[in-house]
Amino acid sequence: MSKSFFASGIILLTGIFWGVYWVPVRAIADLGLNGAWGTGAVALAAVLFLLPFAMRQKDVLRFANPLGTASVVLGGVAFAMYSIGFLYGKVALVILLWFFSPVWSVLIARYLLRWHVPKLRLLAIGFGLSGLFIMLGGDGGLPVPRNLGEWMAFTGGFLWALATAGMRIKSTLPPAPAAFMFAIGATITCFVFAPFLEPVPSVSAQDALPIMINVLLTGGLWWGLSIAALMWATVRLDPARVGILLMTEVIVGALSAAVFAGENLSVHEIVGGTLVILCGLLEVWPVKRDGGTIGKHSTG
Repeated sequence: MSKSFFASGIILLTGIFWGVYWVPVRAIADLGLNGAWGTGAVALAAVLFLLPFAMRQKDVLRFANPLGTASVVLGGVAFAMYSIGFLYGKVALVILLWFFSPVWSVLIARYLLRWHVPKLRLLAIGFGLSGLFIMLGGDGGLPVPRNLGEWMAFTGGFLWALATAGMRIKSTLPPAPAAFMFAIGATITCFVFAPFLEPVPSVSAQDALPIMINVLLTGGLWWGLSIAALMWATVRLDPARVGILLMTEVIVGALSAAVFAGENLSVHEIVGGTLVILCGLLEVWPVKRDGGTIGKHSTG
């Protein structure tokens, strides 16, 4: 089995895996760790899980590019906001607003990094903005996020676009140390937000063990293993393939929320969401310029 085929399988499974991430997030909240407290516990579990692996490569962390490392930490900040958003908004809309990040990526490339932006990328912005307006304003209201969950995902998507730009240009961290710093960024973010969103949780003795099991499994599998695997796989594949394979997260998230949580999208949300997905596909589609492929982007 070639490394490329194996890496593609990892990316595909990661998208599917993160499409049902909302399930343990809400389960932990139902057990008593509501708001950012639950995601903070999960991210902290990931930090502890990844600590031994990161310490084996502590010299790599010590001499890594500071901007690259900061970008990885910022990625954790973004993912923490995304995770918290699932408790305060519709699952599918939270995921779709997160996947609006390609629009931010194109704008960052054009105006912050001063990169050439092909016409196809500009078309992607048009689809993304149209999708956002229809998805959020199709019922006659203002086309802006309507609740805390949607704002978390929308802002997190912007921060993720900044983070991926920095990681792409400056990060030299291997998968385990990168996932470790990613989890640290998420942990700090959650415990900063937590007191402002929900009271300090009071967990009953009978819920303590189920919470611990859920937190350890979610932190170890989603934030530890899958993030490290994703970082290993993304450097071995064309960014367009990575972005397209990760789109499975949107489909799985929407379907699982409809089946298990009874969260169905309205017609205008489906139309707008489809345009946002199309925006993401156009943003990662390979474009030839001077014999090379440009427009690299991946979302998670």
